[in-house]
Amino acid sequence: MTTEVAPRRSWLQALATYRRPHIFAMLCLGFSAGLPFLLVFATLSAWLAQVDVSRTMIGLFSWIGITYSIKVFWAPVVDRLPIPLLTRWLGRRRSWMLLAQFGVATGLLGLATSDPGVALELVAWLALLVAFSSATQDIAVDAWRIEAAPRDEQGAMAAAYQMGYRIALLVAGAGALFLAAEYSWMVAYTVMAACMGVGVLTSLVIREPAAQASVALNEPMDGSALQRFARWFYTAVAGPFVDFFARNGVRLGIIILAFIGLFRVTDITMGVMANPFYLDMGYTLKEIAAVAKGFGVLMTIFGTIVGGVVVARIGAERSLVLGGIFVILTNLSFALLAVLPDPGVAGLTMVISADNFSGGFAGTAFIAYLSGLTNVAYTATQYALFSSLFTLPGKLIAGGSGWVVDSFSYPVFFLYTSALGIPALLIISYLIRHPRVSPQGDEKA
Repeated sequence: MTTEVAPRRSWLQALATYRRPHIFAMLCLGFSAGLPFLLVFATLSAWLAQVDVSRTMIGLFSWIGITYSIKVFWAPVVDRLPIPLLTRWLGRRRSWMLLAQFGVATGLLGLATSDPGVALELVAWLALLVAFSSATQDIAVDAWRIEAAPRDEQGAMAAAYQMGYRIALLVAGAGALFLAAEYSWMVAYTVMAACMGVGVLTSLVIREPAAQASVALNEPMDGSALQRFARWFYTAVAGPFVDFFARNGVRLGIIILAFIGLFRVTDITMGVMANPFYLDMGYTLKEIAAVAKGFGVLMTIFGTIVGGVVVARIGAERSLVLGGIFVILTNLSFALLAVLPDPGVAGLTMVISADNFSGGFAGTAFIAYLSGLTNVAYTATQYALFSSLFTLPGKLIAGGSGWVVDSFSYPVFFLYTSALGIPALLIISYLIRHPRVSPQGDEKA
């Protein structure tokens, strides 16, 4: 086993990484992963509001999002259990991707033919099917991304994933709303279901990763049913956790997990109050949509590309330091915007552009870092653990965001969210000085 060493490549070599075929495939899979998200949240909420579903009920629908936060509970199944016939044909990762994509498309077609004003319970079940299938797809796609490319290409893979995901958010957000306004919700959701064909086609044409250290498909089947279940449980569920701490040690493992939980606290906490802040500053919905959903998305994509190049050049951990600093500085720029007498649309554009660029940059570095933590023997389960963990503290702390604003002010709130990023910066600085042990099977062809 070796210690992690940040790759040193020229800037042209780092940029050339984006020409690889599996990077483009990752863009398509990122699109497939991002498409269902808004269709069971903001877009669905707009539909429910239009048919006069109560705000209380619309709020309850948001609980469907918990599915994404608890995917770690069925990640061991996706990681270890073969699908009859399909896994033999496509392989472990692609078979689960395809099954999940068909689940998403089926749920979206079901929503297209449903009327929430008449059959709200059916709509809830169909939305849950979409969310569950989407979270399952995330597990398989994340595992494929980590196993299909070597460590020095994980930054580019993360950037391509984020780029595809952001494009999908535009399609499922503004695109679906436009179709609903011009035609109907049935047309909107039918077109969205058809768009899942991008993921289906990609799953069929990509290669199954060659480097898979799992022995799940060939585990001994002797002994009683209880003994077989105990062996499966240890390998699939306990094994990933035992492996993580065995490779890193308990102390360093806890520090790494603390960093994962704290790194996105700043932007998650700030994000809750972003739209209320824009409105309280006097900006109209059209101005917010034009800047945040239009130009802002382009800056996010630009940030992901730059982040991928920088990760390939200096490594994920050092890129995280830059990303963390960028996020803190952009939160401070929101505080500046809050105290300016008349910042205008130009001020809003500059602040949102900086925020989205830093978010794209930091997100790419963070995904690349999490990918490097996994052992290919437990890719899906370990990454699902990390991706579930990094949202939890932020969501818990974000619950008090409104209280901070009401009790103090927006400038104080943004200073507060900026300060929340400092612990993560201190931890990653410590981790750079104390290199972790690379996962077994880390060198991928």
